[in-house]
Amino acid sequence: MNAVFFVCGAAAIAAVALITVYMVVSGLPAIREIGLLDFLFGTEWKSTAAEPKFGILPFILTSIWGTLGAIVIGVPVGLLTAVFLSKVASRRVASVVRPAVELLAGIPSVVYGLIGMMVLVPAVMELFHLKNGTCLFAAILVLAIMILPSIISVSETALNAVPPEYEEASLALGATKIETIFKVSIPAAKSGIVAGIVLGIGRAIGEAMAVMMVAGNVANMPGLFKSVTFLTTAVAKEMSYASGLQKQALFSIALVLFCFIMLINSLLNFFLKKGEKP
Repeated sequence: MNAVFFVCGAAAIAAVALITVYMVVSGLPAIREIGLLDFLFGTEWKSTAAEPKFGILPFILTSIWGTLGAIVIGVPVGLLTAVFLSKVASRRVASVVRPAVELLAGIPSVVYGLIGMMVLVPAVMELFHLKNGTCLFAAILVLAIMILPSIISVSETALNAVPPEYEEASLALGATKIETIFKVSIPAAKSGIVAGIVLGIGRAIGEAMAVMMVAGNVANMPGLFKSVTFLTTAVAKEMSYASGLQKQALFSIALVLFCFIMLINSLLNFFLKKGEKP
């Protein structure tokens, strides 16, 4: 069994290594030809023009703002829902809410996008008096809903793992139940809660299909009510017909996205480990 476990662990590491090597080999040629600064900080993407331009700064900023917006909305809602399920709700109520959260996790991305396109986009257009409701704001709302299951499930598990002695000691010292939750239980479950947030960030920054259906897919600099393109949707919408330098540039976008996710995970793991030191 030791050999089996070792092979499984090595297979996981090998998969990550192969993906990394493939992305680097496929993405570097376009960056060398276009130029790193022109590619990362160029503000125009015209892949089908007579003189094509491949600047992805609008895509990078859109992905950053979209992910941040989803976190600002989704994290408080997800964390408070986890607190409700773990510390406040009765068993009967929790038995109804918990399956609903699990169902959210199982809904395909295209269904989120379809509901967003048919319900959310017209509502945004009417509410804010816009000519077109496909915009960054609509994408943020969809992403905020999509990251909820990851945050709720992992955070609830972390809160349930807090030793009851911590909370009993806090209550014995005169703290209220709400004070105990926010000053004892949540800090004690911090590592698990952050892990859930990391999973949510990964889903938000890597989502393609749902945001493609509600964001508008125009290579604009990000604005809350402007049609925009994310890094993921830039690859998804053009890869089917791309060729030559355009196809290589799409691989370069995927490489940038891959580096973003690795950087986010590394930074969060670093701060988590730093916070756990005595």
